[in-house]
Amino acid sequence: MNPFIESFIYILTGLGVTLKYTLIALTGGTVIGTFLAILKYNHIGEFGVNAYVSFLRGTPLLVQLTLVYFVLPTLVGFPIPVFIAGSIAFSLNAGAYITEIISAGLNSVDKGQFEACNALGIPPLLMWRDIILPQAIKTIFPAFLNEAITLAKETALISTLGEQDIMRRAQLTAAEHYTYVLPLVTAAICYYLLTFCLELLGKKLEKGLCYDYSQKSI
Repeated sequence: MNPFIESFIYILTGLGVTLKYTLIALTGGTVIGTFLAILKYNHIGEFGVNAYVSFLRGTPLLVQLTLVYFVLPTLVGFPIPVFIAGSIAFSLNAGAYITEIISAGLNSVDKGQFEACNALGIPPLLMWRDIILPQAIKTIFPAFLNEAITLAKETALISTLGEQDIMRRAQLTAAEHYTYVLPLVTAAICYYLLTFCLELLGKKLEKGLCYDYSQKSI
């Protein structure tokens, strides 16, 4: 097999690792962000939420990843696998940004919606799940999609811990063949294709789902 094709396939197989971290971070960050945004909107533990968001947004992701992988084990008393450390660090970082994204969406919802829910005696869980959050989705979706694309690129930092993602495989290939041009160009193409597909998928979801969700109002 041609060495270039062989190297391309080897680097491309790291796409699964990159996508895995992206999906985990996006899921974990969405859960964290939604919970904290609701707390912040209701002025519950607002100082703590703001402190969390400020710290995670104000420090480099690489530092956060290093802290979780090297410092956290000394606190808990046992080593943390790279996969767990990466998932925690990426999810916490994404949660800080998604908290602000969802907070902006909640603030865009008409206050009358909350008043109507209270007047009708709708339980808080149903109110947030079926009425308020669906209306906020149309506003936050573009920013949320941008965060997903950013996450896909930032997962390249997991290569610093030795994880066999796209970037790490490109580095290993470059070291083996004593050239960085083709491996890094290949990695760039892989990341571009990934983000391009995410963008296309996001636009389709925005046109379909967001229209339906925007109709869920009182």
